[in-house]
Amino acid sequence: MTDNVTELRSARPSLIMRLAKFLIKRRKSVFPQSGEEVAPYLDNRRVPPDAEMPDGFKNRFNVIHWTAADHPVVTLHPKSGPGEWHMLYFHGGGFVLPMFKEHWPLAAAMVQHCGVSVTLPLYPVAPETSYKVQEAVADAAFAKLAESHDPAKIVLNGDSAGGHMALALALRLAKAGVVQPGKLALFAPWLDVTMKDEAMRAVEPHDFMLKITALRALGTVWAEDRDPASPEASPLYASADDLAMLPPTRIWTGRHDLFIVDSRTFARKLAEAGVDVKLYEYESAPHVFMAITPSREAKDTFALLKRFLAE
Repeated sequence: MTDNVTELRSARPSLIMRLAKFLIKRRKSVFPQSGEEVAPYLDNRRVPPDAEMPDGFKNRFNVIHWTAADHPVVTLHPKSGPGEWHMLYFHGGGFVLPMFKEHWPLAAAMVQHCGVSVTLPLYPVAPETSYKVQEAVADAAFAKLAESHDPAKIVLNGDSAGGHMALALALRLAKAGVVQPGKLALFAPWLDVTMKDEAMRAVEPHDFMLKITALRALGTVWAEDRDPASPEASPLYASADDLAMLPPTRIWTGRHDLFIVDSRTFARKLAEAGVDVKLYEYESAPHVFMAITPSREAKDTFALLKRFLAE
């Protein structure tokens, strides 16, 4: 990959990042740690609810509740009024977990640091709900926003599986030849649900959240009737012609994140397709490190995002 595509933003982890990693490692992982654990993890479970929005948000932001494809959506506007840019943000969770409590402060930080409005669809999760419903929620949310906000000033964003959803939505819009977003931002996106690249095995010991066989099994469950290796299920394999239709794109990933391997491959593919793309890497940072909002790495991410939107 050429130096104008990838940039190492942090050569050493900050003290806050190191402390956060130490504390997170001591907690039980929210994800299965092997492929064998996936079936019992999902079978006969009680569908977990979305984390509730903190009460203080009503004082800090103009909060609007609405629906897309009959599912709840929350929009956070700055108190001063709607931002010039409107971010449609899809939370992560492997497609099988709802909004985490950590997603709310992440969204709040982007409103505050970047001056954007942020819309968060609380989409239903697999396997209780099909990927088709998840896509319908994403499509409906974007269509509704585009009715009242200039699509050229809409940025699609998301973390992990949510990054996949943002990218997949951008590809569907581009292939349909309809109104498209102005920019695409991806936080540690899950790009290949087959987890095929063997280079991930060198990263896996450093990633205390994600494990290859567990993600591969989750991806197969989520894909349902689709080939998990198809471009529709794994956008890493989208054609060069389809990738060339994407808007300017920025990707942020930590080097202790399994998904950094595919992020590098994807950034190279985008560049080869002629897309304006940058991949920002952070040494020793874990999966979705920007959710550790007080850290130097997270603040750098928000500053880069703000600069990206101003370009």
